[in-house]
Amino acid sequence: MEDLNIRKKNLIMFPLGTVGRDMVYYLFASCIMTFVLFTRNLTNAQFGAITAIVVAARIFDALNDPIMGNIIERTRTKWGKFKPWLVIGILSTSVVVYLAFNTDLQGWSFVWFFGLIYFMYSITYTMHDISYWGMVPALSSDADARNQFTARATLFAGVGSTLASVLIPMLTVGEKAIGGSTTTAYGVISLVICIIAPLFLCFTIFGVRENREYTEAPPISFKKIWKTITGNDQLLWISLIFLLQQIGNGLIVGGLGSTYIYFDFGYEGGLFSLFSIVGMSVTALLMIFYPTISRKVPRKKFMKILASVAVVGYVIMLAAGILMAKTMLKFWVVTVGYMLSNFGQYGFYLVMMISIINTVEYNEYNTGERDEAIIASLRPFLTKLGSALVVLITNVSYIIFGVTKYTNQISDLENKCARNLISELDKTSAITAVIFHIEHGKILALLICMAVVPCVFMLISYFLYKKHYKLDEDEYSRICDELAARKAKA
Repeated sequence: MEDLNIRKKNLIMFPLGTVGRDMVYYLFASCIMTFVLFTRNLTNAQFGAITAIVVAARIFDALNDPIMGNIIERTRTKWGKFKPWLVIGILSTSVVVYLAFNTDLQGWSFVWFFGLIYFMYSITYTMHDISYWGMVPALSSDADARNQFTARATLFAGVGSTLASVLIPMLTVGEKAIGGSTTTAYGVISLVICIIAPLFLCFTIFGVRENREYTEAPPISFKKIWKTITGNDQLLWISLIFLLQQIGNGLIVGGLGSTYIYFDFGYEGGLFSLFSIVGMSVTALLMIFYPTISRKVPRKKFMKILASVAVVGYVIMLAAGILMAKTMLKFWVVTVGYMLSNFGQYGFYLVMMISIINTVEYNEYNTGERDEAIIASLRPFLTKLGSALVVLITNVSYIIFGVTKYTNQISDLENKCARNLISELDKTSAITAVIFHIEHGKILALLICMAVVPCVFMLISYFLYKKHYKLDEDEYSRICDELAARKAKA
């Protein structure tokens, strides 16, 4: 019987820990390419090299997740198997991310530096990310409690990423940019966030008490990782489904959204911040009420509702972009469309999170082993693999549509302003002129990529989930009851 006082404390301390982590994640995963585009003058060859680095690093990162999960699974210390890696991971990540945004290198020198930094980030972030989410199954085996932990952690993760998504564009682009330039602003922002992240994770490190009833430490084995993943048919299906959803969901926040807003409505970070605030605001309802919804609405029925709302949102975005003149009314219509689509996509994400975690008991039911850390490592594995494909789609789109032609001009102006070679007023005026000459067809192409493609991926993931994922609420309860009966007999 779980101690209710411990659970109540864990429900506060565990989710608080991820606020800073997700600010770091948003800064690096969502802003690094924007930082590169608008602060570095790169040839197509150099930009192509950076694209290849990001894709390779994120695939490496994804492959590294199950390995890290296996390492954590066999870690035995008086602080448990998760917390040592939380400490090592968050401190090393903070150093790497700070360095990434505080360099004056340009050209091929920057490309080599970028490659080193990106691979270091892939290693360090994995340490604390796998440890953090791997703790969820060790906090409770009760289905309702697990929904609460996942929903609250996702809520606070959303708080962190939303704060970052609102403040970073506002403070790095346009009139409110710290230091008057994007280059300077990112350096300051990265320092602040890299201090905040370890401080927030202290809530989890010092305030959470997880289950530490270990079995014999398993060896670090690729065979073990492979066997655990491929031997769990429900884990395989939900992995494919989640990957497809993540690709579609990541396109707007992965760079296409900000570039589209800047090109269509003006180079002002406050606009993208407003776009993000409104777009993400409705997800707060899901973060808060998902545990209640999950008790009353079956997951597959809920997903049907979410898919319908999201499709309406994507249609509104696309229709506004094609039919409306470039005004603030158009901006608001596109933003409302994004809000609706994001509501559906975020609901999908919550369902997928629970669906992946619930395969732990399915694995125990079939094999007698829980393998929590290995299974939990699949979520970040798939998120990073999806993000690699998002970067590939986004950057190839930039090259095809000729986006770098305009961003190179903007980055030159930003760097001249950072070196005090031109005034902020002259920089702003010149950038406005650059954006004015962008062809409408290029802007429309960006909108199509961030509306049609995500919608298609989401619908495919929905139909696959409906057909192939069998661990619904009734089946999961049956499995948990059977496991409890087995333990009672042992």
